[in-house]
Amino acid sequence: MNLSPKPRLTQASAALTQGVQVINEFGESSTIAIPAERALTVYLDKRELVTLMTLGAHPEWLVLGFLRNQRLIASVEEIESITVDWSIGEAELGQPGVAAVKTRRGVPETPKAPRVVTTGCGQGSVFGDLMADIDAIDLAPAQITQATLYNLVNAIRVQETTYKSAGSVHACALFQGDQMRMFVEDVGRHNAVDTIAGWMWMHDVSGQDKVFYTTGRLTSEMVIKSAQMGVPIAVSRSGITQMGLEVAQRVGLCAIGRATNKRFLCFSAPERLLWQAEAQPTPAPPMPAL
Repeated sequence: MNLSPKPRLTQASAALTQGVQVINEFGESSTIAIPAERALTVYLDKRELVTLMTLGAHPEWLVLGFLRNQRLIASVEEIESITVDWSIGEAELGQPGVAAVKTRRGVPETPKAPRVVTTGCGQGSVFGDLMADIDAIDLAPAQITQATLYNLVNAIRVQETTYKSAGSVHACALFQGDQMRMFVEDVGRHNAVDTIAGWMWMHDVSGQDKVFYTTGRLTSEMVIKSAQMGVPIAVSRSGITQMGLEVAQRVGLCAIGRATNKRFLCFSAPERLLWQAEAQPTPAPPMPAL
């Protein structure tokens, strides 16, 4: 008998794009798709906690991952249910939808301070000390081959995405070897990584043999979230910030940035990257002398 069941979740996903009329530089009218950004106010045991701006693709996993990554809930089994209702916000433009989180035994009051505002878009804040308990993180000794890294980047390139049809969103993905286990897009990369964290929690997925990918930059908060999820390798299509690099070095996370086609830069923990001569791109020929 399972004495610690997983929480009950609604499945209140919303449409990811909306058609709008635009006029181009020639004065021609057409219809294009844009991301359908929504506000979602989270209530934890009937106490208002935070409002997240999101596409609404997987709002229950987003809320679950937010609680996990903000260290507000220690175990997924502490949550009885997460109920998302978008109809409340649809009654009046600008009014948020609601996510009601019910715990089994209640939780302490959420901290008032310190509150750190980060560089994230779509969320950009964390409760408590950003660096709290970071030295307790012990990442598994996982590695990634150069060929697997290239396959991962190519899998993202061919993935059908909201970005390709509407732009203006970030994507995150979780890989196990060459296999993409989870892919999600949102208006902010922090929402996307939180959604992956919630999915992992809900499905008992360990991060120790996984690779985290993001189209956004590897800031300190993104690196910390990857490490908190137990994922030892993070790959970004963009770059890394100074504090993001310092955190990655501190926890032994392999941070790989500027990863496009067969180009990349390894910023930290190079011992986790298995170099393969046969997988390396052919150097560009030297420019002829004038």
